Order: sequence, then structure tokens, then C-alpha cells
Amino acid sequence: MSTIRDVARLAGVAPITVSRVINKAGYISDETRLRVEAAITELHYIPNTLSRSLRSKKTNMVALIVSDITNPFWTTLTRGVEDVCSEHKLHVILCNTDENEEKLGEYVDLLRQKQMDGFIVVPTGESGTLLQSLQKQGVPLVVVDRVLPDLQADTVRGDSERGAYELTQYLIGLGHRRIAMISGSHHISTGQDRVMGYKRALQEIGLPIDNALISYGEFKSDSGHERTMQVMRNSSDRPTALFAGSNFIALGAVKALDELGLHIPDDISVVSFDDLPDLFRPFLTVVVQAPYELGYQAAQLLFERMSDPAEIIEPREVLVPLQMIIRQSCAPLQIVSES
Repeated sequence: MSTIRDVARLAGVAPITVSRVINKAGYISDETRLRVEAAITELHYIPNTLSRSLRSKKTNMVALIVSDITNPFWTTLTRGVEDVCSEHKLHVILCNTDENEEKLGEYVDLLRQKQMDGFIVVPTGESGTLLQSLQKQGVPLVVVDRVLPDLQADTVRGDSERGAYELTQYLIGLGHRRIAMISGSHHISTGQDRVMGYKRALQEIGLPIDNALISYGEFKSDSGHERTMQVMRNSSDRPTALFAGSNFIALGAVKALDELGLHIPDDISVVSFDDLPDLFRPFLTVVVQAPYELGYQAAQLLFERMSDPAEIIEPREVLVPLQMIIRQSCAPLQIVSES
């Protein structure tokens, strides 16, 4: 592999001159610049960007760490991040944690060694200390989709509590009172917030909270299937409606209901937080976030932090609006058939 000294020798200049041509720094005559560029081309020389970054303290790379890249929600969010970074000539390194705290820690350590200029992170439930350590090192950080109570960081998220409240209100308006809630982990803020919104809607009309109808699991289809089976089989008074706490939970829940011989919406009404993939027949009533906007806003905040970290002192929070989409998965209670 050619070195900068090889290029300098072929071009008949000093290595510092080659460096100035590569970095476009200082005055170089056109004749000299052309000789250096010709030597670079002939030797197929690739500049050592890592060495340059160690000197300049910038790599023009940012890390995006998400929880499950197989979920279209996160791939769309990633596109929003990449579009902003592309505008600012930044490169995105994408990592996937599978909601695993150990994997998140390994990625953060590795990417710090690679001199990332900033981080956008979907935190796991117990990653506050890890991300605080990142901040103490002076690394620009934006948290997306979730919050950590002990972490003071720029945050971009949807209002999960409000969205869950509105979906539950919609079911109540159709006459449903026994509504099962299948959520994600109670260690993750979105899992907690969606249950809180569900409870608030029930409490507003004086309904008691039946903990037998609430199940925490993971934001995955297998968990949605398992938890739905448990709730439906363990309840002597079957729920007439089911709230899936995410799109992948909904996939598992719909499969479970089908296996139990329950038809939507004739036997049970179903709603979901976030939409299902396009390949799935779009029939569920949902509250949707705007994942592209979440990613776009997160990248904008990060770029501002990276551009002038001393100028921005207080953490900022951006709440991205939600939208309810009413489809065919719910029916008024009086026409729900007996099972």
C-alpha cells in the first residue's frame, strides 16, 4: 500500500506539500497540485482519514444506534437521520441493539474509539449511566423515541401517553369496558407511557384498573403473540377489545387471536400504536408517529450540538405530533358476538 512519502517522492515534493494538497490547506501552485494529484492517481494512494481525524478531532461520522432494524419504524427513522446528515456531508454508522444493554455498551465503546462526532441513540431501559458517561466525555448526544429519567439530553419523541389515551378513549366511545393492554417492557419509557395513557382514559370514566388485562413484554411479535394468549386464556370475563402497544406486538396479537378463532372486529376490536408494515393488509385502527420526522429532527439537533456545543446549554425536547387513523378493526360493543 502506498504511503504519503511514496506520493511525495514520485511528485518530487515534500510530504507536507502532499498533505496540503489533500487537505486543501495553504497555497500550492497549480503546477505542483497537478503533479501531486497525478502521483496520487498513479499510486492509487488512499489518504489515512483516521490519522487526519485524530489531529482535527473530527471524522464527519455520527453514530445512530437503534433497537430493532427489522422494524420498518426504525428503518424510516434512519432515513430521516441520513437525509439531514447527507445535507451536512456527514456519514452515518448504523448499529442495532435488539434492546440489549450489553450490546449498546459494546457499540458505544467501539464507536468512541472510532472518534464519532456525535451519537443519536434509542436507549434501552437501563442505559442512563452509560449515556451520562458519554456526555461527560463531551460527546454530542441526542436521545430519540424514549426518555431516561436521570439523563439530561436533547430528546426527540412522540407523545406515547397521549396517543395511548386517545386510542383507549376511542374504544371506550364504542362501548368497550374490558380492554386488554399488551405493552412493551416496563423498563422502557414508551412501554410505561402507553400503559399510563390507557389507564388515564379508563380512570376518567370511573372504571377500575384490572391488572389481569395488562401485560408487559417486549416490542416484538413473538412477545405480542405470547402475551395475548396469556391474557385471553387467563381471563374468565373475556376482553372485548385489545390494545397492542406497538406494530410488531400487533402482528403477534393478530396471529394469536386468529389461532384462538376470534375474528376482528366481529369477536374482538383491536387497535395498535404505530402502523403495520405495508405488506400486511392495512385494516387496523392505529395511532401513528412520524418516524421520518423523528429521525430528521434528531439529526438536526445533533448537528446544532456538533456545530457549536458551547452555545447550547440546556437540554431540548421536541415532541413530534401523532395521528390517529381509523380503519376496520373496531366495532361497537353491542354488535360484538358472544364467544
